[in-house]
Formats: sequence, structure tokens, C-alpha cells
Amino acid sequence: MADLDLRPLSLGEILDRTFTLYRRNFLLFVGIAALPHLLVLVLNLTQTIVLPTLGRQAPTGKSQLYTGGVISIVALIAQLLAYLFSQGGTVYAVSELYLGRQIGIGQSFGRLRGELANLFGVLLLNGVLVFGAPFACFLAAILAATPGLVLLGFVLLLFPGFYFACRLMVCVPAALLENIGPRASLERSFALTKGNALRAFVIYILYLVLIYAGGSLLSWPFAFGVAASQKDPLMLRTWLSLTQVGAFLAEVLVSPVLTIAAAVYYYDLRVRKEAFDLQFMMNPGGPIAPGAPGVARTLS
Repeated sequence: MADLDLRPLSLGEILDRTFTLYRRNFLLFVGIAALPHLLVLVLNLTQTIVLPTLGRQAPTGKSQLYTGGVISIVALIAQLLAYLFSQGGTVYAVSELYLGRQIGIGQSFGRLRGELANLFGVLLLNGVLVFGAPFACFLAAILAATPGLVLLGFVLLLFPGFYFACRLMVCVPAALLENIGPRASLERSFALTKGNALRAFVIYILYLVLIYAGGSLLSWPFAFGVAASQKDPLMLRTWLSLTQVGAFLAEVLVSPVLTIAAAVYYYDLRVRKEAFDLQFMMNPGGPIAPGAPGVARTLS
């Protein structure tokens, strides 16, 4: 989208550009999110539809237990790979479109060749920081069996987690677009978001609202059917399958919003702090290089 000029943006403009990119390239972003998650949907539907049939054929239940365990492990691996591909593919697609270039679904996935291990490391360290330390505080409070400490532990679980999530919002774009490792990408995100965590917080809140709305419209209504058909195995499997399809659609439609916003936010921070707009003007066809000591910075 060549009309998206590189300049410092307000929060409203970041959100506007996020939804503009998504709307104008809807099939591209939905395709990047949907294709990796199709296998996950198939595996989930298999667990719902096939396993009860296996259980009736094996009175001891061992066959069902073994098959269910294998499918669960495969589904977990598929879910992880789907998340990596959808995240990485979306970041590359946003980068090309935001800088006025064209890219397709296959090209977006192709750019991930050799990057999956690095991306996994980034997301793993991100998860440890966002959930690890706050959860340890919460667990220690529970073990102390003191109501006041439990409440304090819950606060520690909630607020530091949100803070780290906000400061690490652009670690994935930094890792992929600057070709840096997991630890360096987290440090890079902390440096870029210094003094700008509040805008990331608002983006996360908007995303949570969209996730809630998507689940309410596409998945949760089928839960009433599940509750009403507990004594009818056939209808129960039908409603459970519809619930999973609805959750798949909600994930595919809503998840690109956060990744697109993170990539747009990443470029905005680089324009603000490293004069990236001037760098791009001097070398529009070149790679996305990290900020160097000699690059002018507009903010400290």
C-alpha cells in the first residue's frame, strides 16, 4: 500500500492503518491464518467424531485412550506450527504491503524457510517473561495459604504479565525483519517500546474485545446445543463439531488483527526513534536493517 506514508502515527492512525491493511488484503491475511490451522481443525474434529466410535468397538477403552493420546500430541504440535506459520507469514505480508510492495500467501510462507526455530525461540522466551515470573508469584502466594497474599499474587500475575506483553509486542517483527535471535529480539522490543507501552496496552485491549465478540458470535452459541444434548451422543458430537468450526472461524478472522497491528506499530516506533522513513527513502528496495549507531534518532 504505497499510500501509507512513513511518518510518526497517533494511536488512532495505527489502528486505522491496521484495519485498512486487513480490509484491502482480506483474502491474503485470512488465507495465511486459515491454511496452517486447517490441520488443527481436522484433528479436533477427528477427536470429536471418530474417537467415540473407537470406544464402542473396544470395551476396555485402551484403543480409544491410545488413539486419543496420539491425536492429542499431533494436534498440539500442529497447533504450535500453525501459530508459527500464521504469525510469521502475516508479519512478512504486512512488511511488504506496508512498504508498497506486493506479496502472496505462498511467498509469505516461503520467507519463513529457515526461520521457524528462531521464531519458536522468540515466542518461548516471550511466554516465559509474560507468564513465568508472575505465575511464580501467584503460586508462592497460594502455597503460603494467606488470603491477602493470594490476592496480591493475583495482582502480580495480572499486571506484570500485561506490562511484559506490552513491552514485547514488537519482538516477532524485530526478529523476522531484522534477522536477529530470540534474546536480541526481546531486547530490541524493550528498547523500541520504551515510553510507548500504553499504546500497546490499548491495542491488546481492542484485540481481546474482538476475540470475545468473535467467540460470542461464532462459537459460544453452539455451547447451548452441547449442554442440551448430553443424553444424545450423535447430537452431542454434532454440536461439539460446530463449536470447533466456529472457534476456527473466530481464530482465522480475528487473529490477524493483532499481528498486523504489531507490525504497523513496529514500523511506527522505528520511524519515531530511528528515522526509518529516511533510511527507506535512501534504499527502498533493500533489506530491513536494524538501527545503527550512525542513524539519526528522533527520540531518546
